[in-house]
Amino acid sequence: MPSYVPILILGGVAVGFAVFTLFVSQLLGKARPNPEKDAAYECGVPAIGTARERFPIKFYLVCMLFILFDVDAAFLYPWALMFQEFVAKGAGAYVLAEMGAFLALLGGGFVYVWKVGALDW
Repeated sequence: MPSYVPILILGGVAVGFAVFTLFVSQLLGKARPNPEKDAAYECGVPAIGTARERFPIKFYLVCMLFILFDVDAAFLYPWALMFQEFVAKGAGAYVLAEMGAFLALLGGGFVYVWKVGALDW
């Protein structure tokens, strides 16, 4: 028996269960629309106003900058874990210089964003 057959069987069972559950819920459950059921529910607070409110561009800019700097900072953790291994192989100074250049670029970008005023609300 090929090694992928159990995976296909599991996929078939999953799809079959999903279809069976949807069919039985349509068969047994009755649709009882209610304005209170159709209302949006968010943290126990009734919705007031429209969801189409415009946010200032500064909000999106700060969010994108946070994601950018957060992802860049996430590269520091695996590098720090591997640094001792790099030192053992004799490449410690090179790797340290590379990370210094990375941090200089990251810090320079942060200073630029700060000076331009992208973080001011």
